[in-house]
Amino acid sequence: MFDNELTRAQKGLTRRGLLAGAAAFGSLAGSFSGIFSGVAPAFAQQRAPLRLDITQGNVQPIPIALPDFSGGSGADAEMARNVTGVVTADLRRSGLFAPIDPAAFIEKNPSFDAPRFPDWRAVNAQGLVTGRIARQGDGRVQAAFRLWDVFGGTALDGKQYVTTPDNWRRISHIIADAIYERLTGEKGYFDTRIVFIDETGAKERRVKRLALMDQDGANVRYLTRGDDLVLTPRFSPSTQEITYMSFGQGDPRVYLLNVETGQREVVGNFPGMTFAPRFSPDGQRVIMSLQQGGNANIFTMDLRSRATTRLTDAAAIDTAPSYSPDGTRICFESDRGGKPQIYVMGAGGGAAQRISFGEGSYSTPVWSPRGDTIAFTKQGGGGFGIGIMKIDGQGERILTEGYHNEGPTFAPNGRVLMFFRDPGGNAGPSLYTIDITGRNEQKVPTPSYASDPAWSPLLS
Repeated sequence: MFDNELTRAQKGLTRRGLLAGAAAFGSLAGSFSGIFSGVAPAFAQQRAPLRLDITQGNVQPIPIALPDFSGGSGADAEMARNVTGVVTADLRRSGLFAPIDPAAFIEKNPSFDAPRFPDWRAVNAQGLVTGRIARQGDGRVQAAFRLWDVFGGTALDGKQYVTTPDNWRRISHIIADAIYERLTGEKGYFDTRIVFIDETGAKERRVKRLALMDQDGANVRYLTRGDDLVLTPRFSPSTQEITYMSFGQGDPRVYLLNVETGQREVVGNFPGMTFAPRFSPDGQRVIMSLQQGGNANIFTMDLRSRATTRLTDAAAIDTAPSYSPDGTRICFESDRGGKPQIYVMGAGGGAAQRISFGEGSYSTPVWSPRGDTIAFTKQGGGGFGIGIMKIDGQGERILTEGYHNEGPTFAPNGRVLMFFRDPGGNAGPSLYTIDITGRNEQKVPTPSYASDPAWSPLLS
């Protein structure tokens, strides 16, 4: 395995293990609402529990207070501050929460179990998170949090997790996910990773390495050395496995790579060019485009039997296939109508329906994990837009435009897209995220130039 750092922070840490103690702790949230219902009875009786409606087009972020978790002294106190910082950054980057400046806090060190709600209402906090980090006798740490509805004076959620100290960053993301889900009603996406192409060196001699990082840009790990050209990495929807293209010794090959163990295997060594491999929703097949002469058609390969099935047979370039989340349909890019457009067909092949009809050309379609939209790159008028449309082609919306935007990938909850933008000239590409409403565009920090991102499912 090339990357010796790959499994240090991840190996042995599963959500199931972390959550083993969370259920009992989380069930206390309801009992605390009774204790604090007397703090502000008018609010408790007249006001619905704190909730953010993200179905609206223009969402007003929730003001939320995140005072530093308590953590004893020394290294544990620093870990507690770091956990608070990552949780705060995750919620702020989502664009759905507005963390309050700690300088405004009246109660500087709130009680974990009994915060002074009038002090938090005075700074206009609607939500409040209290937390603590405690070292156990075996050296592991217990991280616990409570989420409070400030105006209702009630506890909304509470969980605890036990892990080794080096997993503090992942615990932070899991806590942020729990807060996000409780206040929005949707799964979070912070405990995830991004695989992408790291690009270094002069433009004409760019070295491209396969790289992996947390969704916020932390914990970057390099999965290949840069000896071979690598392209189009894609995560399995069901496992922490990647498929990608590599050009070694001039031959294009499709690889599978287990990001936990570093084990790599060749899916196939196909004649001609191979493009855009991507997993089926169950992770049992890889779908890809194979060039044969001047045409390219879409094939699937069963990863157990290695049998291939041809799905299209057109005198055109059919490429960039992507399954619907239920595995029954495929969207793909084709120039069979004269210029690249988006088509949809059944997962077994057959007649394809064109769904894109706007000016310009459409490429890199990817189906939302929600199943209701398809994201794409649209080129026209000298620019590149990242957009979404319904699966029948209706309701097309361009979320962001510029030069040169490409390669959208959905967060596992379907709420956020990541893509890359190359400004041209001697500069190189960078990664960006944007909400599906077209709001909250943000640059993602990477060590160097970066392109072709793919979002993992929630870590298991």
